[in-house]
Amino acid sequence: MIPPRRQTPSARAAPLLLPRAVSGALLAVAVLLSGCQGGLQPPSMLAFGRGHAPADPALRQRLAPESGTAASPVIADLAARRSILPPGSAYARVADAVLAANPGADAAELGLARLRAEAASRNGWPTIAPAVTLNSLAGLAAQLVIDQPLLDHGRRQAERARAAAEVDLAAVTLATRQNARIHEGLSLYLTAEQARAQSAIAARAATRLSALHDIVQARIDGGLSDRSEAQIIAQTMAEMQATLAADTQARTQALADLAALTGHTPPADLTGTHPLPAAPQTDALSVLKAQADGNKALAEARITRANALPGLSANATLSEDGLTPGLGLGGVRLGLGSPATLAAADATPDLVARQTAEQRQTADRRRTELQGRIDQLRTRQLQGESVLRQTLDNLDLYVEQYSIGRRSLTDLTAQTAAAARLERDQAAFPYEIARLELELARDIGALVDGGRL
Repeated sequence: MIPPRRQTPSARAAPLLLPRAVSGALLAVAVLLSGCQGGLQPPSMLAFGRGHAPADPALRQRLAPESGTAASPVIADLAARRSILPPGSAYARVADAVLAANPGADAAELGLARLRAEAASRNGWPTIAPAVTLNSLAGLAAQLVIDQPLLDHGRRQAERARAAAEVDLAAVTLATRQNARIHEGLSLYLTAEQARAQSAIAARAATRLSALHDIVQARIDGGLSDRSEAQIIAQTMAEMQATLAADTQARTQALADLAALTGHTPPADLTGTHPLPAAPQTDALSVLKAQADGNKALAEARITRANALPGLSANATLSEDGLTPGLGLGGVRLGLGSPATLAAADATPDLVARQTAEQRQTADRRRTELQGRIDQLRTRQLQGESVLRQTLDNLDLYVEQYSIGRRSLTDLTAQTAAAARLERDQAAFPYEIARLELELARDIGALVDGGRL
């Protein structure tokens, strides 16, 4: 029998040193890979590469396709839409001020959605997962697990479609919120302008009533009239002065709200209304949102269906023992409810089509309703102009009849107040029509050029 050969201390240590060296190298690779994926980094390294922060102004023009990429049909549609506000008008100036004061949160959301879509677009590449474990007391054992799906029933493609639908949804949300923000600013501007126009009418009426009150006061002092007539005129004058004060307060409040929205006080020359062209016959933003939601729901349904079917993937494990290839069978989640799960996924396209059609019908009804209200207001405005002319003629007649003693001061006072109320109502029509026209433009995203978002 041959006795076993005695090993020297260096010979005994050699087999232990080699695995530890390999483990250390694998551990270093694992740390580097985890650093590339965002882990084990100091806070100063967690950034968006050479890009910008989500709230940076550079991310505001997000509806235009990025260099080297093609925009989706939804984003291309949004970017091609043009504002119906007349260039250089007060409307356009208010819209520019509101857009300039935008904090950019909606653009940041779209930027993040595009980053997630960019990450999803690379889901076809193999994944590498480092694994570091404690191997008894001998030291650390590091492994690299590489996985490449071979058969996933379209799951990865559906994940890319879902990420793209989220980008479309964020783009529609950006356009919707920006148009709503501009509409809010224009509504405040119209409120201030309407209050200014009506306060001018109330001020003229209050001046006339004050002159009539002075006349009746002189008649009372001369013993030609009693105080009952003076009380009637004083009450009518007080009501008109209260109306004037309310108009002034409404204008002041609207301008203050507009200044808070835009970040600065509106200039004094910002006055007047402008006729708007007819809103283009295009899909409302709510319809585009329904389409984006539907595309996301379809992608999620395909993902659910793929997860319920068996999948095949190739994998390899790199460790101190070498490279170990293999095949993996996964993606199967079977249960008593699996048939219903697959049936629900198959029924999703029909549901999405019905929901989109319903939203389009709702948008069409709203467009028809707003246009009908606009036509009704325009008819009332034309009719009111003729009534107002007749009322003002009657007021002039009352003045002549009062001068010859055929009308009393109370009759003249009542006619003056009635004419002022009718003139105020008539002055409100252009602003009410403008509000409805702006609502139509807001619904279809025509208050700002899509390329500016």
